[in-house]
Amino acid sequence: MPFTLGQRWISDTESELGLGTVVAVDARMVTLLFPATGENRLYARNDSPITRVIFNPGDTITSHEGWQMTVTETHDENGLITYLGTRNDDQQDVSLREVMLDSKLVFSKPQDRLFAGQLDRMDRFALRFRARKYHSEQYRLSVSGLRGMRTNLIPHQLHIAHDVGRRHAPRVLLADEVGLGKTIEAGMIIHQQLLAGRADRVLIVVPETLQHQWLVEMLRRFNLRFALFDDERYAEAQHDSDNPFDTEQLVICSLDFVRRNKQRLERMAEAEWDLLVVDEAHHLGWSEGEPSREYQVIEQLAEQIPGVLLLTATPEQLGMESHFARLRLLDPNRFHDFARFVEEQQHFRPVANAVAMLLADKPISREEMNLLNDLVGEQDIEPLLQVANSQHESKLDARQQLITMLLDRHGTSRVLFRNTRGGVKGFPKRELHQIRLPLPTQYQTAIKVSGIMGSRKSPDERARDMLYPEQIYQEFEGESGTWWNFDPRVEWLMGYLTSNRDEKVLVICAKAATALQLEQVLREREGIRAAVFHEGLSIIERDRAAAYFASEEEGAQVLLCSEIGSEGRNFQFASRLVMFDLPFNPDLLEQRIGRLDRIGQAHDIQILVPYLEKTAQSVLVRWYHEGLDAFEHTCPTGRAIYDSVYNPLIAFLAAPESSVGLDAFIADCRKQHDALKTQLEQGRDRLLEINSNGGEKAQALADEIAAQDNNIELVNFALNLFDIVGINQEDRSDNLIVLTPSDHMLVPDFPGLPEEGCTITFDRNQALAREDAQYVTWEHPIIRNGLDLVLSGDTGTSAISLLKNKALPVGTLLVELIYVVEAQAPKHLQLTRFLPPTPIRMLIDRQGTNLATKVEFESFNRQLNAVNRHNGSKLVNALQQDVHAILKLSEEPAAAEARKIIDSARQEASEKLGAELERMEALKMVNPNIRQDEIDALESNRQQIMVSLNEAGWRLDALRLIVVTHQ
Repeated sequence: MPFTLGQRWISDTESELGLGTVVAVDARMVTLLFPATGENRLYARNDSPITRVIFNPGDTITSHEGWQMTVTETHDENGLITYLGTRNDDQQDVSLREVMLDSKLVFSKPQDRLFAGQLDRMDRFALRFRARKYHSEQYRLSVSGLRGMRTNLIPHQLHIAHDVGRRHAPRVLLADEVGLGKTIEAGMIIHQQLLAGRADRVLIVVPETLQHQWLVEMLRRFNLRFALFDDERYAEAQHDSDNPFDTEQLVICSLDFVRRNKQRLERMAEAEWDLLVVDEAHHLGWSEGEPSREYQVIEQLAEQIPGVLLLTATPEQLGMESHFARLRLLDPNRFHDFARFVEEQQHFRPVANAVAMLLADKPISREEMNLLNDLVGEQDIEPLLQVANSQHESKLDARQQLITMLLDRHGTSRVLFRNTRGGVKGFPKRELHQIRLPLPTQYQTAIKVSGIMGSRKSPDERARDMLYPEQIYQEFEGESGTWWNFDPRVEWLMGYLTSNRDEKVLVICAKAATALQLEQVLREREGIRAAVFHEGLSIIERDRAAAYFASEEEGAQVLLCSEIGSEGRNFQFASRLVMFDLPFNPDLLEQRIGRLDRIGQAHDIQILVPYLEKTAQSVLVRWYHEGLDAFEHTCPTGRAIYDSVYNPLIAFLAAPESSVGLDAFIADCRKQHDALKTQLEQGRDRLLEINSNGGEKAQALADEIAAQDNNIELVNFALNLFDIVGINQEDRSDNLIVLTPSDHMLVPDFPGLPEEGCTITFDRNQALAREDAQYVTWEHPIIRNGLDLVLSGDTGTSAISLLKNKALPVGTLLVELIYVVEAQAPKHLQLTRFLPPTPIRMLIDRQGTNLATKVEFESFNRQLNAVNRHNGSKLVNALQQDVHAILKLSEEPAAAEARKIIDSARQEASEKLGAELERMEALKMVNPNIRQDEIDALESNRQQIMVSLNEAGWRLDALRLIVVTHQ
């Protein structure tokens, strides 16, 4: 059919958009505006998933002004329809052009399909009802948006994500210590913002070395496909749009990419992003009057983008001024004066002391009660104080309420979150095992010759060479330098692996060549199954290596990594780490250990360091262990001390045969370490840590999500969905299923399913161990796309079944009706919190009696039998008048039930949104970190939500005829 401006069409795949209007047409494309939701869609003119809307005489239609008319005839003029008829309120003759139709009309009419003989299979009707039921239930869960990530259920991470992810345009600083998961927290927040419709366009700016790590993390953990923008991608995108950044919704780029080009920065700032994420924000140098170019770049973006997440190292390590600079990016109006900021920080001490007193569970004196009254301010807390000071069973609850009030009203807790290892439980112990081995004569000779030939090298270059004697030997001997035949570390490693066959062991060495040579030796000499992981592999090849190592059945015993193996990957299913050599600085050492030392690690970590005596390795192992205590504990002081003692350290590494002064040097480093660590510990903000880890609420959140893991209803629904859609399934070991497209799918390309297929699991632990397997939850794109595919189309809307039951007369007719109560509104309002599309199931007989409450769906469905299409059409024709009568009888009880659901949603929305608005307004009086734009957004959303709920309606979504037979 030709397109004409003003025509009305509906989307076959997004019926929730309402009625669309043709607003632009060209040779290949047509643009529809959907006024009900304010969204546009661009479609190809040929074979688009849209349907022309034309009503027939007898239909009732609604104008955009709200009045209704009954159509008596239609006129078609140049492709546009004008409807003639009478108004239902005053019976006047009227005409209505199709462009004036109400955009919120919904058009699915299962009864029309039924009477036209368009019958669905019985299992499709059941799938549709289950999809409606589960779809509605998922929206109502308080943990919606937090279940679908491939992450461990770490309470403090969930607490931060739950708090920040639900805010309007969140602007916060995530400053957890290393290993506590800032990247995961940011990903959770992004995931929630996108899923809820609060954000559509996200920009992530990171150091160049972390681009691919972020790209992979967002895809693997959160199923978010970001586009990586570099010079080449930017140049390509210039051909497609005036602003290249408009070509993608989700973008990752490096800070250097933005900084280098002024025009590029301007275009990036002009693009309408919803959320900006900046990693390693502590590298943005700032001082009053002299901000760095990097800081200015992020400042320019932060001024234009409503939501901002900054990820940074622990703030107090960088000084108060640096900390203020980060907060200034988030809210320049609030944090505009550094001197005033320093003064304010001192005022939080009484609050922290008050919280500590409440946590101590000691009696509260009158003086302390007066202090608490002053700190809370506007609210009468005397009754709470009395309970908190009693032996009443709710004493702890009262104290927790008081703590929550204090945290709510004071400090930077709404803009800053920081957890420390000292305040978070769940970390394993580290145990160091040093294996001292003799230096082979072959190495001694090579080092001596290298010392003569390398005399022109700088101490720095010589020190680095001395860390890896096998490389010196290979340079000395050339290609014939088979160092692994005599290196005692190789013999020790083979012995350790063969005596610990049941253990997964991660081996890290600095160079890829070393890892490759070790794999060959282990395989050829001892038949040890090993995978290799290095920078020369593609991401897919690294995935395969990691999956081979992770597999419990027939998997690799050992993974041999080059230094890149200590970056960005999580192997915490293993607990044994062999450092075949040592890295050059403490940061890399912590990264290596951090692959296993993660929160949630179930076992103590065994760190094994085989080292050769009289080499730089023997110096370094002592300095790390005795000087920095960096093996058995995290070392926040490591980089600072490394920088301060760099030159003497290099001297000791470059000449390891001489140990004069080494003991004193190591002892001095330990003194520095202890003093700096004490200083950092004293600077901890306990009040902030209490707010950041979430306490018991955070644990309850984790428990609630864990209770929903391995949901059998999800598994059954997913397998049923895959069967009906036509996706091939192949069971594998380890709770894995391989999905591949078939030639007879409902749609040519199922969204979320790659052409080559994919491996899935419903088990969280398996998904964490197997990075090649996708973790399927109700929030996974495959399930969400499957629900949309079923619910947005006609699948399962009309069916007929036989019920073999001798207790009922032959020919008894029942009609199973599924009504849906729904309201339409822009996605960012999250109307589904209060009124998701909610199914009403009815089972009506000829007398109009509703049997649904007495006959449960699943058990009833199992008693039914299918009817072939030919016989089904005959039955429908014979029963048409009866069905019409039953439909008429169902309208009033369906309307009554729908109004009850809508009234309940209105009441819930009014109470919750009103209470949240009152709380925020009250807090703003005492906590300047509450932004006015947040309050304005809450008020605007509340008003829009109430209007949308007042306009909520209901419709028949699906029906099934059930005819009783004795055969």
